[in-house]
Order: sequence, then structure tokens, then C-alpha cells
Amino acid sequence: MDLAGVSSVYLFGDSVGRGIILDADGKYSPFSESFAPAAAKKLGIALLNKARFGCTIGKGLDILKRCLARGEEGPALSIPTPQVAILEFGGAPPPPATPLDAFGVAYKAAIQELKARQIIPLAMTLPPLDPERYYRWFTKAGLDGAAILKWLGNIQNIFLWHEGYDKEVRRVATASGTAIIDIRQAFLATPDYRLYLCEDGIHPNKEGHRLMEKTILDFAGGKFAVGGVAADAYTV
Repeated sequence: MDLAGVSSVYLFGDSVGRGIILDADGKYSPFSESFAPAAAKKLGIALLNKARFGCTIGKGLDILKRCLARGEEGPALSIPTPQVAILEFGGAPPPPATPLDAFGVAYKAAIQELKARQIIPLAMTLPPLDPERYYRWFTKAGLDGAAILKWLGNIQNIFLWHEGYDKEVRRVATASGTAIIDIRQAFLATPDYRLYLCEDGIHPNKEGHRLMEKTILDFAGGKFAVGGVAADAYTV
């Protein structure tokens, strides 16, 4: 894939893309050195981060459409309109707000919207979750653990359920000729991927964001050629 001349990118996604982690008090808060702005800065490209906490693929598709219809964010910040968009969607508590088949349809629509605007889509796979930690966390938060287990069968199936959305990202991306940034494989290749997750078992922690940053930099290696554009990363 030739990304020479790319100087700015969109990021559409959820809380992971927004850089949300659990702080020392067990509260969700933004991590200022999260993977997206950190990677953008090292690559010397500008970032327009449209990821939002709790954003489903449906909401993300709406944001994407509005953003592309307006098209003024880049010029308003004195940077070029992005030529590339990273899609980071798929993680959600069970039962998911978006069924798997509807997720695939919406993900495909997002790719089509981007291609129609001559914007190169890049699909980001999902970081794996820790099913036991995740189960403890969301039942502690008030969800009905018994009902969830009745639906899933057992706690370990949470991993398989989540993996299903990752596989759908891969399927849609492959079918549409969209390049994949394989975050999931980077986590699974470590001796213990759980060390890169927050206490909730699903959000990458600070070390996880460094791993995601490295994965993006490895993917980009030599693909991005910036021509005289400021290297600031914008989160708006």
C-alpha cells in the first residue's frame, strides 16, 4: 500500500481510540500519551481524533458521515483534510448493543463512505480482553452476572464472543481490500497479554498503549512520507 504524501489522518472509534484508561482511583480518564497522538507525533502526521467514549459502530458511522459531509475540520485547524482514516470499533459489554451481523454491515458501510470520498480506510483489530477480570468488573458495575452467564454459558466464552467481533473486522476488511493494523496479534504475541490491560480487563493500560503505538509505527514503517506539514497531533 502506498501512503506516500499522507500528512493527516482521521481516527474513528470508541473509548480505546480516545485513550481512556482506569486511573489509580478506579475511574475512567483520558491518557494524554495514548497510542494515537503518540504515534501521530512520531510519524510527523496530524491526527483528527473522532473516537468517543461508549461509541458503537452505529454511532461511529453517524459521526463519520457528519464529519465527511462537513469536511472543514482540517482546514479549520490549518492542516490538510485527512487522506487516511483508521477505524477502531468492536469492544462492548455483553450482550452487545450491536448484533454481530449488524456490526459487519455498519463496518462495511463506514469503509464504503471513506472510499467514496477518496479516503483510504485502515481497519484496526481489537485488543483481546481478559474474560475473568472483565466479568468481575462489569458485574461489579451493576450488570446481572447470572443473566450474562446464562446467555454466554461460561466466563471463558466472553473471550470467544469478543473475538467474534474481531473476526468480523478482519472479514469485512479483507473482503473490501482494506489494510489491517493487527493490534490483537501484537497483544497475543506477548508472554501475558493481560499485563497490558486495565483492571476492567478490556481497556489497554499505559503499557498497552505503548504496545499499540509500536504496532502502528511498525505498520507505518516507511509507508508515510510527510512533506512539510507540522507534526502536531490534534484531538478534537
